[in-house]
Amino acid sequence: MFKRNWNCATLYSRLVNSSSSSSLHNFTHIRSTFSSSPSVSASKSNDLISLARHYGNCYSQLSKARLSLLVVATSGTGFVLGSGGAVDLSMLSYTCLGTMMVAASASTLNQVFEIKNDAIMRRTSQRPLPSGRITVPHAVGWASSVGLAGTALLATQTNMLAAGLAASNLVLYSFVYTPLKQIHPVNTWVGAVVGAIPPLLGWAAASGDISLNSLILPAALYFWQIPHFMALAYMCREDYAAGGFKMYSLADPSGRKTAMVAMRNSIYLIPLGFLAYDWGVTSGWFCLESTALTLAISAAAFSFYRDRTKERARRMFHASLLYLPVFMAGLLIHRRTDNQHFLEVNAEGFMKSPSSVETSEMDDKNGNQKIKGRQGTRARPPVAYASIAPFPFLPAPSYDIV
Repeated sequence: MFKRNWNCATLYSRLVNSSSSSSLHNFTHIRSTFSSSPSVSASKSNDLISLARHYGNCYSQLSKARLSLLVVATSGTGFVLGSGGAVDLSMLSYTCLGTMMVAASASTLNQVFEIKNDAIMRRTSQRPLPSGRITVPHAVGWASSVGLAGTALLATQTNMLAAGLAASNLVLYSFVYTPLKQIHPVNTWVGAVVGAIPPLLGWAAASGDISLNSLILPAALYFWQIPHFMALAYMCREDYAAGGFKMYSLADPSGRKTAMVAMRNSIYLIPLGFLAYDWGVTSGWFCLESTALTLAISAAAFSFYRDRTKERARRMFHASLLYLPVFMAGLLIHRRTDNQHFLEVNAEGFMKSPSSVETSEMDDKNGNQKIKGRQGTRARPPVAYASIAPFPFLPAPSYDIV
């Protein structure tokens, strides 16, 4: 009996001990799970951050972010010049955003079409597509989405003319300029047309039309791109030849024709300052500043023409990089608004209007008395226009001067 009780007690103690040990084990497991959950969440957040950083870098390189920002700067400058007076900041923001998206789409499609060429060239072999960091369908999806969204944004927030210019430039860059780079050296001039359209887009977004004044900045961009890319093509012609691109410098071993084309187009920039002043876009100060700036880049081009080395080509390339932002800044600083133009026209009209009229003698009805009256251009009735505009039902009074 005592033995049985001892066995029961022993069995009870063993059960209690086993249950307490299992409970302790479960508690330890739960505690370890809860204690490890912050590290798991931190690991997941780090993975998300690294993934976002990876695709952000890929999208930035596919979009050629620095080049696209330059395109946005030219478009924004065109918008400010086309505004005339006060600048609509919200519409300017929509214009810049839409331009950025369309430019990103065009740059991405350019890399999709040139993936094999970029893989060969040392300068472009580490881009996302040749390096395999992103797939071609992913890049095409990115280009299609941002291109359509940018065009739709311009169409809804600005006008159809600006959206049409953006869409046409996207097609021209991706489906005309890009294939021509592997066919004929004329691609440089087609690319210059592509670069000249964004400021025209900005002007159209602000004013709703295209006028003669709107061609100043596009003309500057067109002629500026020729010496800029001629210098680049001369410095990197071995790389371009390896990539299979038909650049103008590859058919010119001495570099003389390349330098001549660069110098000629630099000289073409000289009259633009005079035209901007003559057409009423800027003040006379810009005429002087633009001339000095253009002579500087022309001097760099002439230096490259005399001594056709990579060092002189690099100097001309750096001069071209300096030219464009200074030229656009001068346009913005010295631009003439509609109010300024209106005041100047009125001031000129006031100075040209006769302040006095000659007197003559007139006979009265009886012919006996001669009186002196004022003859000349009849003055505008001071109240006649006010009677017509606010009160069309009242007759305009007449003022007869005797």
